[in-house]
Amino acid sequence: MTEARREPAVLLGAGVLALGISAINPHSYGTWLLEVLAALIAAPILVLTYRRFPLSPLAYRLIFAQALILMIGGHWTYAEVPAGHWVQDLLGLDRNPYDRLGHLFQGITPAIVAREILLRRTPLRPGGWLFALVVCVVLAVSACWEFFEWWSALIGGSAADDFLGAQGDVWDTQWDMFLALCGAVLSQLVFSRVHDRQLRRLTPPE
Repeated sequence: MTEARREPAVLLGAGVLALGISAINPHSYGTWLLEVLAALIAAPILVLTYRRFPLSPLAYRLIFAQALILMIGGHWTYAEVPAGHWVQDLLGLDRNPYDRLGHLFQGITPAIVAREILLRRTPLRPGGWLFALVVCVVLAVSACWEFFEWWSALIGGSAADDFLGAQGDVWDTQWDMFLALCGAVLSQLVFSRVHDRQLRRLTPPE
């Protein structure tokens, strides 16, 4: 097995291990499940589509990083992640900023996945239209996630507070979508060149 083919399997194994560790005595199993649900849905899809449509190494690495962020948030809740408290105290912030990191990655990772699908499955080429459409896709994903949080709050009531992670901020939804927007822009500016190189090396799907 080549290194390119071995890495996704290694990341999957590490992800399963991290998921198991995150499930050990979490703050709340209900909150943990809601937080890691996206990873639980994405992993089987990635496995089932791997032979027909393998993603670039960059995409797999970013998906793994985002999954870890979800697992950590699910274990402690976003408002109580210890590293976030450390940053909060260091910078004198009025809230734990770990939730902000999660929503920034909600733009960074989907941007690369959307960019890859659009480049490989449509006539689009790198440029302004691709950049704009990727940002639109990320904002749509972010909006759907906010809908999911809203519906969870309606169903769970006060029990969903830990999942929402608003920490009393009435503008939390707007901040979440803005950070996803920033993540989508940043991701394309930083990763586009290396992403394009990896895509050129990928074997075209059958």
